[in-house]
Amino acid sequence: MNLPLKGLKILDLSTLLPGPYATMLLADLGAEVLRVESASRPDLVRNMTPQVDGQSAAFSYLNRGKDSIALNLKHPEASKLIAKLVAEYDILIEQFRPGVMARLGLDYDTLKAANPALIYCSLTGYGQTGPYRDKAGHDLNYLALSGAASHMGRMDAGPAPMGLQVADVAAGSHPAVISILAAVIGRHSTGEGCYIDISMADNTLAMQALMAPGALNGGADPTPESNFLNGGSFYDYYRTADDRYIAVGSLEPQFRKGLANALNIPDQPPLETAQFKTLLQQKFRRQDLANWCDQLADLDICVEPVLTVSEAASHPQFAARNMIVTQPSGEQQIASALGFAQETIRPAPRCGEQTEKVMEGLNYNASEIEKLRLAGLFD
Repeated sequence: MNLPLKGLKILDLSTLLPGPYATMLLADLGAEVLRVESASRPDLVRNMTPQVDGQSAAFSYLNRGKDSIALNLKHPEASKLIAKLVAEYDILIEQFRPGVMARLGLDYDTLKAANPALIYCSLTGYGQTGPYRDKAGHDLNYLALSGAASHMGRMDAGPAPMGLQVADVAAGSHPAVISILAAVIGRHSTGEGCYIDISMADNTLAMQALMAPGALNGGADPTPESNFLNGGSFYDYYRTADDRYIAVGSLEPQFRKGLANALNIPDQPPLETAQFKTLLQQKFRRQDLANWCDQLADLDICVEPVLTVSEAASHPQFAARNMIVTQPSGEQQIASALGFAQETIRPAPRCGEQTEKVMEGLNYNASEIEKLRLAGLFD
């Protein structure tokens, strides 16, 4: 099919997760993405395990459908080459600490001279301004500083690290994509590009849409297990007899009634929350997860098993949605969830795999490319 972002060209100077996930989404929608990466300081995600055909499975997923040019950005010729690329590209996304791109001669004010229509997105932990602008950080830090971690976890144990990078992806990659595409739409009427400053910490703060507004307007700060969505009600996870877990989200009266009937719990009039929750804990501990799945599968009561990733991949719902695809190499990947299915997805590139092709497209001849290679431009 003709994907909606076909023809949009993106330079990706990011590494690790937030930037590459954002450009993966854009590539899945048809954009042409060129990764600019260092051959001497490879993206750490490449070296994660398990490896599939010489690259990590995570890297193959995050960078599918992209091209790669190896470039030493500290080389004197690098800024000239990037300026030539920018003249042909719509969007640049970078993930360096504030000030780094300026020192390399690659800041927005410099590059927009080569392309006034350039959309330039900086994706960082704390943004381009403020006292934390130069600090290093990770997903855990942004969750902590924004207040989000303060109402996660359990009262007796406190916040717990999550395997899902909420701040990196939900508060980093997704806002970057939204802002970039908004800028593309705006450019249609103005003809001009713009600079976008995305802070993962800012967006983590902003994502607390149900709890933060109350705390800012006279209410108490949320704490673990203090509200109906973070363990303060029966909306929670419950351990089963085989030490697996089941998720109960039966908040609405009709779902609660159906749950109580299914578990043979007398709940009319409705029990106090703590008492109802205790009875649920006792009931679920009496049988294995598989037995509960068999008993509750056909009931529309917002109760589901906590699956492993492998179990989720083979679940009938995700199978029906074609959410797992097999690459020609035999590698299993999660499909795009954006609603624009691709018939084929090109595998992730090797570092610098398209370097010569890109250079030739900029009218460098073989002799010039070799001279630049010997000079260390592609290290």
